[in-house]
Amino acid sequence: MQLILPIYPVNTTLINANVGVYQQDGIVQYLVNGLPVYSHSKDDNSSFRFITSNFIHQGLCRNVDIERAFGVSEDSVRRALKKYEAKGEAGFFGADARHGRAHKIVGGCRERIQFKLDKGQSVYSIAKEEGVRESAIRYQIKQGYLKKSSH
Repeated sequence: MQLILPIYPVNTTLINANVGVYQQDGIVQYLVNGLPVYSHSKDDNSSFRFITSNFIHQGLCRNVDIERAFGVSEDSVRRALKKYEAKGEAGFFGADARHGRAHKIVGGCRERIQFKLDKGQSVYSIAKEEGVRESAIRYQIKQGYLKKSSH
C-alpha cells in the first residue's frame, strides 16, 4: 500500500501535524490529513466551538493545540469541550429556552418591580427585596420592559 502525503493549501495554519485550517472568501475550512472535513462562516462562533471540541473529543488534537492555533483562552476551550461532552451538537445549536426574557423578571415579579419603581424606590433596594440582580432590572429598564419614574 502506498502512503499519500497530505497536501494543504498555501494559506493553511496547522493546528497539529494532522489537522489544519484555512479561510477563504469568509469561509473557514478544516482539514484532516489534507482532506476537508468541516466548514463554517468566519463569524460563526458556535460552529467554531463545536468543531474544535469535536476534534479534541475524537483525539485529533489537544486543548493546547486549539489555544495556540486560534489564540483563544484555556477556559473557553475547556468550557466548550465540557458542553460538547454533556449535550453534544444540541449544546451549540439547540434553541435558547429563555426566548429573550430574563428568567426571573416575568409576570407578577415584573409588575411588583414596576410598582416599586413608580413609588421612587431605588433599583438596588428592589433587587435585594425581589432576589434578582440589580443589572437584570437595569437591563429590563434599558430594553423598555420597565420604566423608571422621574421623581
